[in-house]
Amino acid sequence: MLKALRAALAQYALGDEGGDGEEEIVAPIEERVKVLLSAIEETEKHLRGLGFEPDRLTGAKGFTRIAAIADGAEAVSSARDEGRRRFEILARQIFIRFKALIMEPAAFAYAMRHDNIEAIYKKLQERRDTADISDLLKELHRIVNEAIRAAEPGEDQMDAKLYDMSTVDLEKLRDEFSKKVKRKASAVEDIRQLVEKKLAQMLARNPQRMDFYKKYSEIIADYNSDKDRVTIEETFTRLVDFMQGLDAEDHRAAEEGLSEDEYAVFCLLQKDNLAKSERERVKQASQGLLDSLRKLIAQRERWTEKEETKAEVEVLIRDTLVTALPTPPFTEEEKELAVSRIYQHAWQQSASGEI
Repeated sequence: MLKALRAALAQYALGDEGGDGEEEIVAPIEERVKVLLSAIEETEKHLRGLGFEPDRLTGAKGFTRIAAIADGAEAVSSARDEGRRRFEILARQIFIRFKALIMEPAAFAYAMRHDNIEAIYKKLQERRDTADISDLLKELHRIVNEAIRAAEPGEDQMDAKLYDMSTVDLEKLRDEFSKKVKRKASAVEDIRQLVEKKLAQMLARNPQRMDFYKKYSEIIADYNSDKDRVTIEETFTRLVDFMQGLDAEDHRAAEEGLSEDEYAVFCLLQKDNLAKSERERVKQASQGLLDSLRKLIAQRERWTEKEETKAEVEVLIRDTLVTALPTPPFTEEEKELAVSRIYQHAWQQSASGEI
């Protein structure tokens, strides 16, 4: 099989004049093992540079190993985005090279060191699936509580402190984080994952929420620019405050008496200083337009790919808004701008399967 593979590769790469196929294509086992060892040593060196000794994991079992893995993940998280990305790139090189040698006894000598790095990598890759902001805050409280318990191995055998999770005391949460949480960078990284998932969901439904993304980006940029303990604690506080803002925004549609999709259209049509009656008319326009759009798009397969169907959708939006939006306060120019915004929104939502 190897001989046939060599011949096929030689013919593909060089044609019929490519040689007799006797030249070695696959590097000798010894060289590939050396490359694996080099990748492991480079990754371990990077971990030591971040303040974590990977030898702590060698032979460690039970709670000792769990704590060491958590400390390794904390060290990588403390290095911010750049240090984490470098670790993940180095680790993936180890996994690729080890997998290629999985049947070679010579690679077994490095299996433990491979597994140690893989354990830290997997710890960093853990994801939490939370959809509702209130659930997100409860999950955040759980993360902090877990971090407190992890700081004292063996306490899982003791009675845990109980919290009423129907309400979250954010001031108490901040106090717990600053005074009790040992692995602060890991906790902040967990919170980032929660916030980014929720933020992506909210932005996908309503592009007018881009200001939330900008604010979040500023928080993370400040976090990445500094590395001291105070910065981590300040970032935690800012993320908690940011989540409160997301919480309020997440319930805005219900407060307006609209669905999430209707509220997204309403946000695109809104303007400052509308009277109460005018806002109600804009709400009705949002609901009516969305309903009409859904009916039309349902009858037009892949409408975003055809000029004729794209024109139909644009005409529908224009005809609806020209009559539905009150004049004043809306000018003709503002109505045309609204047509453009709604059309782009409908196109993006259709392309992503949301409408």
